[in-house]
Amino acid sequence: MSRDQQIQQWIARHVALRYSDGGISVTPASADASFRRYFRLALPDGGTRILMDAPPDKEDCRPFLRVAALLAGAGVCVPDIEIADVENGFLLLSDLGRVGYLAALQADPGLADTLMRSALDALTRWQRASRPGVLPPYDAALLRRELQLFPEWFIARHLGKTLTAAQQQDLDTLFQRLTDAALAQPRVFVHRDFMPRNLMVVESAAAPTPGVLDFQDAVHGPIAYDVVSLFRDAFISWEEAQELDWVVRYWEKARAAALPVPADFGDFWRDYEWMGLQRHLKVLGIFCRLNYRDGKAHYLDDLPRFVAYAKKTANRYNALKPLLTLFDALENTSAESGLTF
Repeated sequence: MSRDQQIQQWIARHVALRYSDGGISVTPASADASFRRYFRLALPDGGTRILMDAPPDKEDCRPFLRVAALLAGAGVCVPDIEIADVENGFLLLSDLGRVGYLAALQADPGLADTLMRSALDALTRWQRASRPGVLPPYDAALLRRELQLFPEWFIARHLGKTLTAAQQQDLDTLFQRLTDAALAQPRVFVHRDFMPRNLMVVESAAAPTPGVLDFQDAVHGPIAYDVVSLFRDAFISWEEAQELDWVVRYWEKARAAALPVPADFGDFWRDYEWMGLQRHLKVLGIFCRLNYRDGKAHYLDDLPRFVAYAKKTANRYNALKPLLTLFDALENTSAESGLTF
């Protein structure tokens, strides 16, 4: 039986009997970079639900359930879980709406300040609930494993390049510096993809509040990680003056909430930028892997955005300057061979 047939059968058994005396229409709601898929179920009474399809041989629903409870307990808006069939990889969720932050920001940039301030309120609530030993640690092994995606998938697979011994040494040194800097930060709950694409404009909310999605990979790690994920995003960029204003507002909120940010904003900004560089190098590798391994070619369109983020940060810090040299060498070679990124 195909997975699509299993979905139809599951809906007939679990949803139709519980919620509906008539037909249920099923339409795609969204898909993400994993094997999960989401469908919107329209019920005869006009209500809607979201069905998460997480094939159990490829995805595990249990982290989603665990992190959803943590977020809800922190006062963050997440989908209610109405049916959890972990064995078969199906979750029936409440529907937070049809408009995501990314679509709203692209349609009306004037909403940006209101939406981002609401996102920062949710983020500080999430971070205040942090405690060790609950989520997996964002440790050195995970940080380095993520960074290795950059040479493996971006440099070797996408650009078709082999690093020289000197380039490899420079990259190893850079990775160690970024890892050490991340591990030196205070630790809180980290969503790991706290970005506009994973935030919803909740239509039923009395006041602006984001509905948070795609949180199953949450960890306990560096405090700057989710902040830089929000403002140096994969799919939308901001003028630096606006970005700086929002990061200052976060830092002020965090201090007021007694979160362990540095007392000096300049120190936090450095943590923010170095953490962002680790994320951006990782994402360059992930987006290439999504293309070459998973056939999701549209992710390549955003490689230039992340190269620009990485080069801008590396240019500001002497310890990171070897990355500029590496990019210069890669760009010269790619231009000669006709490759693009």
